[in-house]
Amino acid sequence: MTIGEVSEKYGMTTDTLRYYERIGLIPPVPRKKNGIRDYDENACGWVSFVKCMRSAGVQIEALTEYVALLQANTGLERRKNILIEQRAKLLEQEEHLRSTIERLDYKIEHYKEMILKKK
Repeated sequence: MTIGEVSEKYGMTTDTLRYYERIGLIPPVPRKKNGIRDYDENACGWVSFVKCMRSAGVQIEALTEYVALLQANTGLERRKNILIEQRAKLLEQEEHLRSTIERLDYKIEHYKEMILKKK
């Protein structure tokens, strides 16, 4: 796939894809003889993984370290710990969101009751 096709498929700009590759977030993408990026299944898998992690709020620094360790085939314990740390952060965010949703639900119910009383 071309960078344009990948951009459209994953809803990311071509600049973002190039940036992620440049900083090592996405391993080097195979290229055609003319130098144009040719995203294969493996490269698309990385794009999908990074998009998922970034949309969940995982920091670029953590992902870059994880990818570097994975590519070097080293640091199994550190890779695991990076994922554990990021999961813990996501669980904190989930709890915060859950609390906020509960508060909004309470306020919505309060307004429903007030509206019913007015009728």
